[in-house]
Amino acid sequence: MLPEDLRAALDQALARFSPPELAEATARLTERYRTGASTGTSTGGNHLRSRADVAAYAAYRMPATYAAATTALRQAAALSPGFTPRSQLDVGGGTGAAIWAATEVWPSVEKVTVIEHDADVIDLGRRLARRSPALAETTWRRASIAAGLDRPAADLVTMSYALGELPRTEQAQVVRWLAADAAMVVIIEPGTPVGYAAIAAARETLTAAGLSVLAPCPHDGRCPIEPGRDWCHFSVRLPRSSLHRRVKSGTLSFEDEKFSYVAAATTAAPRPAARVLRHPQKRKGVVSLRLCGDDGGIADVIVSKRQGDLYRAARDAEWGDGWPPR
Repeated sequence: MLPEDLRAALDQALARFSPPELAEATARLTERYRTGASTGTSTGGNHLRSRADVAAYAAYRMPATYAAATTALRQAAALSPGFTPRSQLDVGGGTGAAIWAATEVWPSVEKVTVIEHDADVIDLGRRLARRSPALAETTWRRASIAAGLDRPAADLVTMSYALGELPRTEQAQVVRWLAADAAMVVIIEPGTPVGYAAIAAARETLTAAGLSVLAPCPHDGRCPIEPGRDWCHFSVRLPRSSLHRRVKSGTLSFEDEKFSYVAAATTAAPRPAARVLRHPQKRKGVVSLRLCGDDGGIADVIVSKRQGDLYRAARDAEWGDGWPPR
């Protein structure tokens, strides 16, 4: 769920536009997102043609991006308890969902910089951030993502739903640029085969640069998933406000955001022995878990009721959890 001050600020920003304006703009953005077309918020495109488009973009994507970013950052934080970042750089940050997520997970963050191309997106992101004492002094820098761009120093570097908007030929260079002098890098993409492919490539670039994977992988070796046959992704359920439902023309009180991510750090940390890759399948007396293990392989494991505490833990396990529980 969005922080109360962000929810109130977003509702206030959306109130400037009529529901039909926002619904029409959201329908256009929804179609572009589903077909994989860029929103243009980080690469210099012009799909957000008006302030109504920007507001609709924030209403449509910000809650989901915040939920995915918070989930990924919490997984990283759980595996690096000694990491207390003072600064964050959010690249291709849009209206700032990832900076809200980072300060929720790490209250230690004091200095925040967002790189974003679109001036109207920056304007809305700045107005939203002013509602948070932790983010009111955020530096918003208007620029397109490029490896040659002057990069502010930061302990934590995040990039959410922006890497895949770049040409494939530029992605590895940008990932290396993200990792330069950062203690931790977290990259998030849509939970689609294309989004996973971008994350898998970024993961290889990060490990080649000397970083150690924190999450979701329990190892630094090559991803065992065969491209074209499956993809690694996770899901987070988030509630929809009444305004959110109206803007998206939805009837459900929730939605599920599927995402792929990688979190890597310069300092290696103890990792779980495995990660749950799918919703656990529960039948009478048994739970089936698909696990990515620290041996670099994928295995389907059956936990039976006869295994006592381990079975009870399997009954409580969720998609994306480390296994076995600590």
